Amino acid sequence: MGNKRYRYLLLFFSFSFFLSASLYAQQQAKPKTGEGISTFLLRHNRSPKKYHADFIQLNKGKLGKNETLRLDVTYTIPPVKSSSTSSRQSTSKDKKAKKKSSKTPATRRKSVINEPLFGKPLSRVKVTSRRLEGACFYVVSGHGGPDPGAIGRVGKQELHEDEYAYDIALRLAHHLMQEGAEVQIVIQDEKDGIRDEAYLSNSKRETCMGQPIPLNQVARLKQRCQAINTRYRKDRKNYTYCRAIFIHVDSRGKGKQTDVFFYHSNRKSDSKRLAHTMKETFETKYDKHQPNRGFSGTVSGRNLFVLANTTPASVFVELGNIQNTFDQKRLVISTNREALSRWLMDGFIKDFNKKK
Repeated sequence: MGNKRYRYLLLFFSFSFFLSASLYAQQQAKPKTGEGISTFLLRHNRSPKKYHADFIQLNKGKLGKNETLRLDVTYTIPPVKSSSTSSRQSTSKDKKAKKKSSKTPATRRKSVINEPLFGKPLSRVKVTSRRLEGACFYVVSGHGGPDPGAIGRVGKQELHEDEYAYDIALRLAHHLMQEGAEVQIVIQDEKDGIRDEAYLSNSKRETCMGQPIPLNQVARLKQRCQAINTRYRKDRKNYTYCRAIFIHVDSRGKGKQTDVFFYHSNRKSDSKRLAHTMKETFETKYDKHQPNRGFSGTVSGRNLFVLANTTPASVFVELGNIQNTFDQKRLVISTNREALSRWLMDGFIKDFNKKK
């Protein structure tokens, strides 16, 4: 009897020690400026889709309003799940899903993403669809920081390319997140969110994911390509579809009106297909909203630095001529900026479905 009790005690203390050691070994870290739960998990090689619920459970009471991360708080990172654990959980979830599928609508999977870059009124992004689940995007607005890009004028007002490209980039990122995609906003301004003013104020605050943007053009382009490629090396393990988009505004003679046109890499078939899909989407939109106007935007291959030096397939978009009076309306009217961002999103959805 004494030997039996001894064995029980030994087993109990061994289990307690193992449990304590497992908890003690859990990885912990503090978030970086601007990080949400998804980007925090990705930085620590955890898929947001797989580990988000575990993270919330492990860090109850530490999160801010709407599940935001606090900079001065140390968070516990979910331990890596073994394949057997994952399969057991998946099987359990599948059984529950089958029971509920006939009664529960798809909208029960909605969640909320916090992204301060969109500005306070729009920082809480409701995921209302899963059409882009499994997709990851790198959204890059042209120029920024010390470089305003092209400058147009309406009376005494200056239109800076980087400000208008950034506003449309934010709107696009917002829509992509609503569709269930993972989105990295590469060029960032902590103060400017999505804005509805016609004339957007100019600044030099923009950074490349928190890093100062250099004035030298080659250094500036290398910086954003490296930021994308670094993220992509991790993201490609978790997402089936990764694409980058570079958003610019062209500058030509005042009398030259242009439609949106698209450049693709000459070396990547996925880049070429994406550019053509974008053009087809815009043609469809113009046929619907301006049936008598037509669409004269073009697609062409270009050996642009960012297209040649980013690892994921990408597309380079020119939104119009910032000097032309008619094209300027495409930029200064906020509803037009919103339409451009939605059409770019629709182009991505169409291309994503082609790739499936």
